[in-house]
Amino acid sequence: MISAKDVANLRERTGAGMMDCKKALTEAAGDMEKAVDLLREKGLAAAAKKAGRVAAEGVVEAYIAADAKVGVIVEVNCETDFVAKTDEYKAFCAEIAQVIAEQAPADVEALSALQVNGQSVADYLTAKIAKIGENISIRRFARFAAAAGVVDAYIHGGGRIGVLIEVGCDNAAACDNAELKTFCRDMAMQVAAANPEFIKRDDVPAEVVEREKNIARTKAINEGKPEKILDKIVDGSLEKYYKEFCMLEQVYIKENDQTVQKHLAKTASSVGAALSLNNFARFMVGEGIEKKQSNLAEEVAAMSAGH
Repeated sequence: MISAKDVANLRERTGAGMMDCKKALTEAAGDMEKAVDLLREKGLAAAAKKAGRVAAEGVVEAYIAADAKVGVIVEVNCETDFVAKTDEYKAFCAEIAQVIAEQAPADVEALSALQVNGQSVADYLTAKIAKIGENISIRRFARFAAAAGVVDAYIHGGGRIGVLIEVGCDNAAACDNAELKTFCRDMAMQVAAANPEFIKRDDVPAEVVEREKNIARTKAINEGKPEKILDKIVDGSLEKYYKEFCMLEQVYIKENDQTVQKHLAKTASSVGAALSLNNFARFMVGEGIEKKQSNLAEEVAAMSAGH
């Protein structure tokens, strides 16, 4: 049985029509990922990205060490946007980000046992929950340490999106260059705006490449394209995928006439150092979390039925 909720979720992810989404889910026996592929094969899906539903509240906070060698972004969730905007909540998130930067926990579980303000992070979190009156959870974090290079972060929309980036630099003196610092911030903004999934095409897993090729071939066949040009169509589709999802091949958001790769090379020449994009992380608050939808009429009816 295909639920209306699943159909709505698929429509939100792909931009396809309601009936097309229902047919795809039925054909895929309810498998959401397979249904997305089916819609793409038929040319009905608007995008390939796995955009999770953004429903939970909270903020993404960043911390960058004074020497720009260590950086952190952390997502801390709460129940309401009102609490997420309070100074006390923001201060708590900033404290947690600094703890992660300075003590380097392996994961959220390890973070809970670390010390902050004379108590464990777990106990400190419990005290904040009691004081603020909402459930609060430290969901995830990313921590980069640059052995040769710098890290930087960009927070967008008051904490709705956070990006952490590591740029390699083989010239220690160039790490303090103002132009390099601007470049790092611009690259973090690139990730926030263009949402790449990989740095370069060599980073794309073989199974992802095969999946994209199969989808492109099936779509072309469904459209009645001649067999002799299928390989060319598949290659073209794959090149388009690389340009959309591989950061170095994306159009640079501040200069639409060049790619990120070209801007990287230009900056490297200007600062006198070999530069590389080594790593990035991008968090969007509530990504992939579905918040419970309340219906006041149903709640009132349920309460009335209980009396």
